[in-house]
Amino acid sequence: MKDTIRRKSRNGRKIAALIFVFVSIFCLVFFAARGRFEAPAASTGVALILSPFQNAVSWIGDKFIFVKTTISDIMNVHEQNKALQAEVEELKAKNLAANEFEAENQRLRALLAYKESATQFDLIAARVIGREAATWSSTVVINRGSADGIANDMAVVTAMGLVGHISDTGINSSKVQLILDPRSSVGTLVQRPESRVAGIVEGDINDPTMPRMVNIPKNSDVIVGDVIVTSGFGGIYPKGIVVGKIKEIQNEESGLLKYGVVETTVDFQKLEDVAIIVQSREAPPAPLQSQ
Repeated sequence: MKDTIRRKSRNGRKIAALIFVFVSIFCLVFFAARGRFEAPAASTGVALILSPFQNAVSWIGDKFIFVKTTISDIMNVHEQNKALQAEVEELKAKNLAANEFEAENQRLRALLAYKESATQFDLIAARVIGREAATWSSTVVINRGSADGIANDMAVVTAMGLVGHISDTGINSSKVQLILDPRSSVGTLVQRPESRVAGIVEGDINDPTMPRMVNIPKNSDVIVGDVIVTSGFGGIYPKGIVVGKIKEIQNEESGLLKYGVVETTVDFQKLEDVAIIVQSREAPPAPLQSQ
């Protein structure tokens, strides 16, 4: 019987406490809504009772405002970050375009300087627009053709030296056979005045990037470092165009001749702009003297 009374007493206290909390919260919300937290002197007791709840509500309100402000700031920063990223990408694109224009201007300036110095030639500038996959080191395609006055067997050069010759002409484009092609044959001379040894530069099927100067007599005066230029013989390449320099000298298997491995002055892997010699006003080369 006593246990039952004790349980009823405890339940009664819990119910009273819940009623007190409910009434307190109701009063808190009521006074907060009407702006009456500053109670008169007669309601000081009520104010003391409500004070903890007022502080709690105030703290929750401050935190809510803080969270709302923080979320707003994060959203603003996110939008600003997106705008900045878009601006960075745009600047990158403009920078790449500017670099490409600068590289093109340098190449074209070099061609223009060559055109002004090589007054014996009439030149037409062209751009490499393709390479044949099966003959990567042998043939390129340029954006000039018969409509521009281009014809087969015209020599093709850059400011650095000899590229090759026109092998097939279309209306608006042409194929250029490079001097790296094993089928190519260029009459050449050692530029050094005390040498002037003649030979033929042709592509090496075993090393597509390094042509060879062949048919050099074994006792001839050719040394590593000699600059090789076109001889003018053969009717395609005018005389005096730089081809490259001798990097290495080897004996032919027959033992009667030797050949020189030629490092070309033109970087064919980076070939982008060229010039076609449409007319040459130089005098024909003098006959070669026997060695």
